[in-house]
Amino acid sequence: MDWIWTLCVGFLVPFVVLLHYRRQRAGSSASRLPPGPRGWPVFGNMFELGPMPHKTIAGLSREHGPVVWLRIGSIDTMVVQTAAAAADLFKNHDASFVERTITEVMRAHGFDRAAVSLSPPGPYWRAMKRMMTAEMLVQKRIGESEAVRRRCVGDMVEWIGREAGKGNAVRASRTCDGGGVHVARFVFLASFNMLANLMLSQDLVSPDAEEGSEFFAAMIELMSCSGQPNIVDLFPCLRWLDPQGLRRKIDRGMGKTLKIVAGFVEKRIREKKSNPNSKKDFLEVLLEYRGNGEDESDQISDHQLHIIIMEVFLAGSETTSSTIEWAMVELLSHPEAMAAARSELARVVGEGKRFEEAHIDDLPYLQAVMKETLRLHPPIPFLVPRRAVREVNFMGYQIPKNTQLFVNAWAIGRDPQRWEEAAAFKPERFLGSGRDYKGQNFELIPFGAGRRICAGIPLAHRMLHLVLGNLLHEFEWGVDEVGRKAMMDERERMGVTVRKLVPLMATPRRCSA
Repeated sequence: MDWIWTLCVGFLVPFVVLLHYRRQRAGSSASRLPPGPRGWPVFGNMFELGPMPHKTIAGLSREHGPVVWLRIGSIDTMVVQTAAAAADLFKNHDASFVERTITEVMRAHGFDRAAVSLSPPGPYWRAMKRMMTAEMLVQKRIGESEAVRRRCVGDMVEWIGREAGKGNAVRASRTCDGGGVHVARFVFLASFNMLANLMLSQDLVSPDAEEGSEFFAAMIELMSCSGQPNIVDLFPCLRWLDPQGLRRKIDRGMGKTLKIVAGFVEKRIREKKSNPNSKKDFLEVLLEYRGNGEDESDQISDHQLHIIIMEVFLAGSETTSSTIEWAMVELLSHPEAMAAARSELARVVGEGKRFEEAHIDDLPYLQAVMKETLRLHPPIPFLVPRRAVREVNFMGYQIPKNTQLFVNAWAIGRDPQRWEEAAAFKPERFLGSGRDYKGQNFELIPFGAGRRICAGIPLAHRMLHLVLGNLLHEFEWGVDEVGRKAMMDERERMGVTVRKLVPLMATPRRCSA
């Protein structure tokens, strides 16, 4: 937190009196706000959140209850922390919190106005949501691309097999005593290629290249920049200064990325003209939709189309790899669960046979493992923050307009009122329970709920199970002493998603055919 303190001292002192007035403006209405810890003048509670704020804020419920009020810098924030409070929110007040909180880096090149997950409610958002849920991310369209995912996951298995072979050769020569495979790296590469083929019908990366393709490198830079905390988001009055230079950096990086995406689109248009019967990918759906709407609100500009493509990569690749990494950590930490999952795969898929998407419905324990992983480790712990579009009475509290809303999915997944032994990894709790993560069971909402629920759940469901199922079916996994220390390190890194600070390094051994 040293960088925050330095910036505060250097840039915020002249604004102390002005911003302190904001603390006093509420008057008698302050008593009707949710309870929460008292913060510092001007800075509010920003110094109390720590490196893992979802965990810190979850702990506040013991003293303040299911709804907590914070002031993070100059931003009034309400945090919903239990399943009951989440149910009230999404059932009765969803429309009052339908807009997103927009950070400064999200504004670059109008990303926040064009991205489906961020754009304000209105004709454009409704048209794009309808297009994605009815044209792109429906079961039929996803099913048509099954062969693409099968090939990309097959490549991942071969990459890991080669990497494991290198490790075995090194150990045989006695030049080292351990090591392992960086699991999340290979999953990330495979996820990126799956999305690349779904969107653009081509591979973009390979583990043999240090930086990957130009587009891959540009997207990694954007993810890194987007995940950095920005003092401007806490004190918007500093926006004109851009003290950390993040807005300038993201403007350059996003501009470069958009040019690359524009090249992909132009190439696809030329290919379609020369071969009208070529296979249909998601880009083809977008190109057909562009300009075919009944009015201007239904039409996609070139710029909006390019941003939607970027959004798919940003939303899909990082979340998949972080979730699979946590699943492997939990399974390696609970050998009985690992054995149960692998036994089910052997029985349903068969020894020496390749795991296919058609097997997913016949693997209730594998599905339970994924649900339990997402319960304990939602990739975005606060979901994508929302904003109150009007003053609203919520659970007896008077919430002012423009209040930022955090839904603490991490805390909700560990709500002791809804989960027995809430902190324990027990996939068996889902067997026969009917609970899922599609937005109707508010105790399990890693993808959100309500109007702004993630449109990509059907695709994520297939990708997550396909990747994890293949990892478990194709390899036996273990960890050496170094890997076990990394596995037991519970520290997390906040970014686009929350993932392990110390990556999982596990040792695979190829199962015999």
